Amino acid sequence: MTGKASIGIGVAGALGRMGRAVAAVVKADDRAALSARFDRPELAGHLDEGEVLQGLVDAIAASDVIIDFSAPAASLALARAAAAAGDTALVIGSTGFSKAELEELADYAAQIPIVRSGNFSLGVNVLMGLVTQAAAILGPKDWDIEIFEAHHRRKIDAPSGTALMLGEAAAEGRGADLSAVSVRGRDGVTGPRPEGVIGFSVMRGGGIVGEHSVTFAAEDEIITLSHSARDRGLFARGAVAAAVWAAGKPAGLYDMMDVLGFRRG
Repeated sequence: MTGKASIGIGVAGALGRMGRAVAAVVKADDRAALSARFDRPELAGHLDEGEVLQGLVDAIAASDVIIDFSAPAASLALARAAAAAGDTALVIGSTGFSKAELEELADYAAQIPIVRSGNFSLGVNVLMGLVTQAAAILGPKDWDIEIFEAHHRRKIDAPSGTALMLGEAAAEGRGADLSAVSVRGRDGVTGPRPEGVIGFSVMRGGGIVGEHSVTFAAEDEIITLSHSARDRGLFARGAVAAAVWAAGKPAGLYDMMDVLGFRRG
């Protein structure tokens, strides 16, 4: 895959909304070329513009990097095949991975470069940094943290990967383990709020692209940091930027902090 004038980027889940958005961004980026598009085997056939969908193995062979916004099981199958081939980087935007699935993905990242993020938006990643700083300053004795997220009715996991990233950012700021302090739902007589917990609430409806907010609430004042996604193109543009960055990188598990240069050394 050397000697190319541009980086060959393959697109997984090509028939989905994100797959189509990513393909459009790749086509418009003079640093990249659309090398392959593929989807589930039972969907093999033609895309709207007549291009033939490729199989997984052929797509890996044709691509320097593959961008995948599908689902954990499909992402792991892709990572397994790419690691076996040993010559293709991955950018993974799927969410809803279990702990065991993340551990398996990390094993494949020992063989190929993998950029995984719950959100490829520049704005969201800046928001994460602000949340970490705010949580470090606004201590749990006086300030409660609540994270709200809203997405379209078709999203199948909750809280969103981005909401969990924001929760991790808040927990990091306070030196806490998110799994020990998160509250994912409240119902019935719950009693007073325990000190230091990080709460999550979720909305699913309509065609909402993505809304996230982190509220720091004290007795006499409230601070809310928020981000609104208006178009899926912003995620596609971030994923393509990550793909360009990942091409030729050493094996390893990376995220957008690496891509944006926030994490060095």
